[in-house]
Amino acid sequence: MSTGKPGIKKLYALSSENKRFCFPQPLKHSIRIGKRDYEVKLKADEKYGTYILWKNRKYPVEIVRSRQNKYEILFNDISYTFSVETPFSMQRKKVLDSGRGKVEKEILKAPMPGKIIDVLVREGSNVSRGESLVVLEAMKMQNEIQSPVNGRIVSVFVKPDSNVMKDDILIEIKVD
Repeated sequence: MSTGKPGIKKLYALSSENKRFCFPQPLKHSIRIGKRDYEVKLKADEKYGTYILWKNRKYPVEIVRSRQNKYEILFNDISYTFSVETPFSMQRKKVLDSGRGKVEKEILKAPMPGKIIDVLVREGSNVSRGESLVVLEAMKMQNEIQSPVNGRIVSVFVKPDSNVMKDDILIEIKVD
């Protein structure tokens, strides 16, 4: 993930929940989450595929989608969406976000085609950011789709055992 630009000393991964992870450049074997540094190694082999090695445990990683600086990955069977930002683009993003109005609703879409295994919420339920809402099975792996916001479930468009295509609407959330 090295940028090749001599002036950039760190990159940020900004999650869909606005959590920030810092990666020093050139990339070493540590990641900063909050104020703590964690020693990790990114590895790949034929038996396990790509994985992160942390405290002698293997956590599988798969890039599901990448577009410009936005990525969707499966990490240890959980789906995460994030963007990679430079310090300059982080500052620019803060300025642009401060000028926007508050979002009133969030539409949660299927990140990939698959089968709905379970719906963990009902219409009217209050949900917290990061709470699991739907279990989607794709490529023989179960993925928990999480709420990107705090809010209330307005509509649930899927039910267990239904098939969905990429970008099908799963749930509508009224943002708190």
